[in-house]
Amino acid sequence: MVASASRLRPSSTTRTASSCKPETARGTHVFTIHGYSLQAVDGAGSNKASFIRSAAFDVGGFDWCLRYYHNGNIESDDDYISVFLELMTKDAEVRTIFDIRMLDQYTDDSSCVLVSTTNNTRRVFGTTNFKSKCLVWGSKNFIRRSELEGSVYLRDDRLMIECNLTVIKTPLVKTEERAAMPGDIIHFQVPPTNLSRDLGKLLEDNVGADLSFEVGGDVFPAHSVVLAARSPVFMAELYGPMRAKRGERIAIQDMQPVVFKALLHFMYTDSFSPAINDDLSRDERQELAKHLLVAADRYAVEGLKTICEKALCMSLSVDNVATIVALADQHNCGRLKEACVKFIASSNRLDDVVETEGSEGQHKPSTSSLWGGMRKTGTWQHETLEATSTKRTRQQRVPLKAGVFETLARTTRDFQD
Repeated sequence: MVASASRLRPSSTTRTASSCKPETARGTHVFTIHGYSLQAVDGAGSNKASFIRSAAFDVGGFDWCLRYYHNGNIESDDDYISVFLELMTKDAEVRTIFDIRMLDQYTDDSSCVLVSTTNNTRRVFGTTNFKSKCLVWGSKNFIRRSELEGSVYLRDDRLMIECNLTVIKTPLVKTEERAAMPGDIIHFQVPPTNLSRDLGKLLEDNVGADLSFEVGGDVFPAHSVVLAARSPVFMAELYGPMRAKRGERIAIQDMQPVVFKALLHFMYTDSFSPAINDDLSRDERQELAKHLLVAADRYAVEGLKTICEKALCMSLSVDNVATIVALADQHNCGRLKEACVKFIASSNRLDDVVETEGSEGQHKPSTSSLWGGMRKTGTWQHETLEATSTKRTRQQRVPLKAGVFETLARTTRDFQD
């Protein structure tokens, strides 16, 4: 059953994000008590349950006040003043951080902190659970009266108490459209890589070339670092103990210029030249494939060697299979050699191949083991195999024209998959 188009599409991934930021409100209230000495005979000092409440002040949307106990509250030690912060808003629960301090009335310094909470000791005001929350927090033993009355905090019978309050509100959580990542916010279209094209242009323009090769009278500038990166043979020759001097011209023997040019182009671009020459014959295209295979094997350029093997596999015939199987055997091309054997076996062509070999003298010595192997299998019997093997002569290759490489590019393009 053919899958629907929707099922073939890759599933989309939705990416969302949110953030949490605690909100706070801060406020300061100064409670000034005039006539400090009169508090003992006023209502505040009549007993420990009596206190003076400051005016209400708003912080964070809640009403607050300070409680001043001149003789301390019922839980305080004797001779101590008690001071508390009170939540006056009904049916509320508030988390806070606060401190209560006395002001130096000569310098206005407020460093005398007598009640303080921190992030780790924050207080919760409320009425929902009296076991853990209450309406007031502060100090029952705020300061001893005898200590206060001889200090800078009491002046002209006046006492000033400062409360700094921070209300911690419910954290604000908001949803963001996407995670705050620059690569996600802006979409980038990455262009395709042009490395092969750029290296090909470098070879064509000879910019920065540091050595040259002489092949059959033609000179080819090149870049040693590129060749060394692409071929272990060139790596050893150019950077090994016996390396050539920079700028020196290196002579290449037993290779035609058009073949070396094709080899260089492939090493720089991993492809064949796009130029096409239509005047090459089938034999010339086939011959160039053989030469390129030899060059690729010589310099261990495995990609080019594989392409040439595939091209020769596709061009096998009774007339050339003996030559190609010898080439495959000589250059360790196992797949090409196997293809030659299968070609001969597929239609019982051994007689025709041996006959062609004997008449044209194209069979190389290295194929004798192949024919012997075929005879041992019992599949073919031919009395002239050993006799014809003694008539082998060196192959006469078709001379290569200047445009052979470009035509091979056309004939082998389909094999680069």
